[in-house]
Amino acid sequence: MNYSTLKVGSWDLSGLVKDPASKEFGQYLASIENSVKEFEAKRQNLRPDMPAPEFEGMIREIEGISEKLSVAAGFAHLRYYANTASNEASALVTRMDKMSADAANRLLFFDLWFKKQVDDANAARLIEGVSPVYREHLRHERLLAKHSLSEPEERIINTLEVTGTGALVKIYDKMTSAFEFEMKMKKGKKVVVRKFDNREKLASLVRSADPAEREAAYKALFAVYKKNSGVLGEIYQNIVVEWRDEGISIRGYRSPISIRNVGNNLDDATVDALLAACRKNSSVFHEYFREKARMLGAKKLRRYDLYAPLSTKRSGKKFAYGKAVSTVLDTFGSFDTDVRRLAEQVFAERHVDSEIRKAKRGGAFCHTVTPKMTPYVLLNFDGRTRDVSTIAHEFGHAIHSMLARDLPLTVAHAPLPLAETASVFAEMLLNERLMETLPAAERRLLLAEQIDDMYATIMRQAYFTLFEADAHRAIGEQDATIDQVSKIYAENLSEQFGNSVQVSDEFAWEWVYIPHFYHTPFYCYAYSFGNLLVLSLYRQYKLEGKSFVPKYLGILAAGGSRKPEELLMDAGMDISKEEFWQQGFDLVREKIQQLKGLATR
Repeated sequence: MNYSTLKVGSWDLSGLVKDPASKEFGQYLASIENSVKEFEAKRQNLRPDMPAPEFEGMIREIEGISEKLSVAAGFAHLRYYANTASNEASALVTRMDKMSADAANRLLFFDLWFKKQVDDANAARLIEGVSPVYREHLRHERLLAKHSLSEPEERIINTLEVTGTGALVKIYDKMTSAFEFEMKMKKGKKVVVRKFDNREKLASLVRSADPAEREAAYKALFAVYKKNSGVLGEIYQNIVVEWRDEGISIRGYRSPISIRNVGNNLDDATVDALLAACRKNSSVFHEYFREKARMLGAKKLRRYDLYAPLSTKRSGKKFAYGKAVSTVLDTFGSFDTDVRRLAEQVFAERHVDSEIRKAKRGGAFCHTVTPKMTPYVLLNFDGRTRDVSTIAHEFGHAIHSMLARDLPLTVAHAPLPLAETASVFAEMLLNERLMETLPAAERRLLLAEQIDDMYATIMRQAYFTLFEADAHRAIGEQDATIDQVSKIYAENLSEQFGNSVQVSDEFAWEWVYIPHFYHTPFYCYAYSFGNLLVLSLYRQYKLEGKSFVPKYLGILAAGGSRKPEELLMDAGMDISKEEFWQQGFDLVREKIQQLKGLATR
């Protein structure tokens, strides 16, 4: 296939469901119902002294049901993301979410039995008696046992999730996807108004070469979010209260972030070390912001200028979609031919939705329906350099998933902190390839873009997490108002930037613009974790060359079958220590010094 001529387009979901209104789809859903009933009948077989092979057989039966459900629900959600304005697509999402919650409730007895009713001796016997790939997962399940509730209570929570937090998140997505924006700029004596019905188109202008355009884009963006902050803020308050009520008051977790840490199979100490290292190294990026201001010819960087390009020529460069795709594939091929082959498979099966259109979900993601199926990738390709990096990023996720496809569903997905490893590593490979082909002046520009990205994916994400911790505490313990939460966010920005960046008042409302705060509380530290980890991995790659590739691919192929601390310790990395994370910041500092050297030539 000639990828250089590839055009943007939409994905083909027929490999999941050909027609949701068909008799065949109805029969498919009926078969899931029958499988659930058959498994329910096996409840009487559960006993602490049951043979390990029988226990493992039941795990695999649940996986079979879950995979079939995932196909139906995956189709519903992917079709909805392609057109969030479709009432039909929205209705199917609700239907599938209800069916998934119902099945989860009815199968819940098995999980709770193992967590709550099996004694420690028999639990250890069962864990040692199953296939090795399940053992860490089952150990983690026993760890979660102390936070599990009774079966009726768990059923109630699962049922209410669909019309509770799940519904709130859906309303947030539906509202924000429908936002329309007006950007106003002075042109001489006239005020020119540009209208946008797609947030991504407007957001791309924050990287414009024109300072006035960047400022106008930010103001237009946050004006709409501030105007709707009453509803968006209340949605967030309710999500935070529910997170705290369930996680701390009912399940007994130590803190709101501990809920995520335990779910990620990470020790609190590891995450504390990561965030402490990030906080301690904020001055590393302060140095960069001052240098960037000098390179832009400004006395001080404004928050509007954070992602300002250092060259009007480079910022205006547009990539054809085919050229962008072929560049990414060539990059993967230079690293490892199998990695390229896996990425090509996603395109060959038409699992990519790349065009920008009204009512399509913004941003980008990679979604794995089941380990056995090629992942689906959503992009909003606009031809910018950033969009090429986004392709590398999301296809890194796809490759990660495909390398773990031989694992069973239960353990195929990497825990959240490792989930960004392959995606960020792919971006670094791409950046190095681009650097090799550029003259010194262009290398300087690309290096600045890389440091911009390092800020955005390490320090920015860490401070997002620090904000969440403060916001959850203020809302949960002090009933903080929306205005007070905005003040907390403004204080967070003040610490993050020090006196290196001038931050305007409207950025206090940026928090309602961040979907992760709503979709997945405390998700963002995974980006910091992943990026700092990758800096260390990449340094090893440069030292070891091709001999590093099998070790790296082995980390990805482990999926979620190993505890992160143990998996990485085997590769010589102790992630529970601040010293480990400091290595990443040392590399960032080296790149800043390299940038300064290039700027003086």
